[in-house]
Amino acid sequence: MAYPGYGGYGGFSGHMTGMGGPGGPMHAAPPGTYQTYSAYTGYPSAASVDPMWSYFTAIAGQDGEVDAEELQRCLTQSGIHGTYKPFSLETCRVMIAMLDRDMTGKMGFNEFKELWAALNGWKQNFMMYDQDRSGTVEPLELGQAITSMGYRLSAQAITGIIKRYCKDGKTYFDDYVACCVKLRAVTDAFRRRDSLQQGYVNFGYDDFIQCTMSI
Repeated sequence: MAYPGYGGYGGFSGHMTGMGGPGGPMHAAPPGTYQTYSAYTGYPSAASVDPMWSYFTAIAGQDGEVDAEELQRCLTQSGIHGTYKPFSLETCRVMIAMLDRDMTGKMGFNEFKELWAALNGWKQNFMMYDQDRSGTVEPLELGQAITSMGYRLSAQAITGIIKRYCKDGKTYFDDYVACCVKLRAVTDAFRRRDSLQQGYVNFGYDDFIQCTMSI
């Protein structure tokens, strides 16, 4: 079967530690264990429970959701990128598309928490290969990082990914996260259609376009 063994963000399990905001580090719970909320209206106690609540509510509108530009500001203010360059608007767009299950083009706090856990896992994986903290990884290291997350892909597929997400022979953190988002999103879409879990599905043309062009 061609699926990665990830629990929401890659081949990581257990407790993850991520960079918080100016107040210091924040501990992110594994996917499936985080505190859940609906739209934030009516949940005044959340601020005392979750350190990310203030970042999200400061940006989100009255509907309790953020669009790509608002997500970019929220993530930048949170400091989750650490010493790396903040996420681009395009990467924030694909982040929202990955978790936009209601197809609103926006992200609620539940989805934001899921994204936060995923970003922490991806960041830790990237840092394992970015030993000199240059903010980049080599093409071979990108392939190794993808494999370490549990993706079982052919050499040809890995080469195609490397060509897509490398610039001047290196992959920057922003592009690396965009790559991880795309891999997770298309794998999720494929898995939902592979009811027998065999690694093979039949796609209608329109369905294929929806799965690939929306990310």
